Amino acid sequence: MAQTLSLSALTGTASQNGGVRGSAPSRRRRQLLNVISKTQNQIKWNNCVQSLIVKRNPNSLRRRETSVRAGWLFKGSGGGDQSLDASSERSETANEDILIFFFQLDLATRVQYALNMEQYDIAQQLRNKLTEVEAEIVRQQEEKRGLSSKSEAQDKAISIIRLRAELQNAIENENYALAAKLRDEIANLEAESLAATAKALAHGNAKYAYRLGQKVRHKVFGYRAVVCGMDPLCCESSSWMETAQVEKLSWGPNQPFYQVLVDVHEDPNLLVAYVAEENLLTPDSPDMGRFDHPYISFLFYGMDSAGDFIPIKQLREKFNRPRYEIPIDPDDNEGNGGDA
Repeated sequence: MAQTLSLSALTGTASQNGGVRGSAPSRRRRQLLNVISKTQNQIKWNNCVQSLIVKRNPNSLRRRETSVRAGWLFKGSGGGDQSLDASSERSETANEDILIFFFQLDLATRVQYALNMEQYDIAQQLRNKLTEVEAEIVRQQEEKRGLSSKSEAQDKAISIIRLRAELQNAIENENYALAAKLRDEIANLEAESLAATAKALAHGNAKYAYRLGQKVRHKVFGYRAVVCGMDPLCCESSSWMETAQVEKLSWGPNQPFYQVLVDVHEDPNLLVAYVAEENLLTPDSPDMGRFDHPYISFLFYGMDSAGDFIPIKQLREKFNRPRYEIPIDPDDNEGNGGDA
């Protein structure tokens, strides 16, 4: 069932069903969402959460609203803290990141369509808006916890150069008290710059156990999900980490965290979760079962022969991930002509 929703309406629905307790989006993020809702007329979706759920059970929407008010009822049976539930890892920030990514893709498509139709003025207006959105996305990425180390190291290096010039000037003017103070500041900045550079290098070389499009299962709460994004460490707010009790994890916040889409038939309220690497598992055997989520058809081409989803090129570029090729089983190449 095809359905059309404005991005602002979808964002409102996502915030209601996928909001984070104790975590509010940044003012800049809200401003960008307002820009999106004002400039985007409508985005056509082949499927949405409502259509998927209504198709399965028309009365589920009423139950969903009740469950949101009553709270999450499913408790994990795994070995985790039983005071937590799956909604503690719900991420409004991750959900909004995905919505902004959709808007970026839609703008790029509209630019190309306008060019094809020789509507050059419209194409230029759309291109300007696309440039604005892309610049805002870059700023948001730089503000993520732990991901600004590279720019931080560069800023410190510039400050060191400036202080060294001031130090030389103080020495020439025989202002030795100021020179001693500047020398101490330079020493501290050099140590901080070295640490920031090392951190940026570590983040750039982060190793991930899971890949885009891979089907996973939550170790504690048991739901099925698909990986749609990753960070080298937890980039959520301190209030979100407190709600999710990240400090109680074996590896804490300094481990890879993943944006995952949760199968709506297992939990229509969770939508997008932000999960630590240690809390994810891969299926024992290829998961070829049906997986429904309103974002799947926009982020992935479809399933491969192993049951995982194939990410679109733009999603791979967003997270700088290589194209994944299914390993070839040598037994499949031997055929049936072994023994005569």
